[in-house]
Amino acid sequence: MGFYLKQMEIGPMENFVYLVGDQKTREVFVVDPAWQADTILKVAKEEELNIKGVLISHYHFDHTNGIEELLESLDCPVYVNKHDLPYMASGSDAVKPAENGLKLRAGDVEIELVHTPGHTPGSQCFHVRNHLISGDTLFIGACGRTDLPGGDAKELYYSLTQKLMKFSDSTVLCPGHNYADKPTTTLGDEKRTNPYLICDSLENFLKFRTGVSENR
Repeated sequence: MGFYLKQMEIGPMENFVYLVGDQKTREVFVVDPAWQADTILKVAKEEELNIKGVLISHYHFDHTNGIEELLESLDCPVYVNKHDLPYMASGSDAVKPAENGLKLRAGDVEIELVHTPGHTPGSQCFHVRNHLISGDTLFIGACGRTDLPGGDAKELYYSLTQKLMKFSDSTVLCPGHNYADKPTTTLGDEKRTNPYLICDSLENFLKFRTGVSENR
């Protein structure tokens, strides 16, 4: 036990920002600090949390625009998958390249970084205590768009089917935006109902995407 997870909707694009870590030691990581760094810092202070690092799901501005402001108040590393580093606007020495499978600890809670390219070359999800913080790789009932720089629909298909689909059905999915009628779900529900996960081949996945507007 002792797992801490807080989901906060922040900003004009319905972003979910997360604080995740150890309930007992109060050590946490911030996932995708954006829009209102002061709000993140306020919540951390109110709940007596010690922010020991930042995790970035992908380079897009709406998930990263709070980094600089956050680093004005914190001295901590910012973990970005190495494949997204060329796209990052931040030149801070705090930004560290991350590899697939990297494991970080907040107190006794281990967080695994899972490289899931497709939405961007360096998109990554964070697996912790049967929860998956999925950024823009997988949404409730949808998945990330692939028409922005670095996007690749084939890569996304393999990330979804070869990586995320292999997690247990009971895994709690925590997406990067509040795009559904509920804030979280399970991978089991998504495997049964998400049209992008139901596609039984790459060919059908690509055909389905061409008939759906890329707006996420």
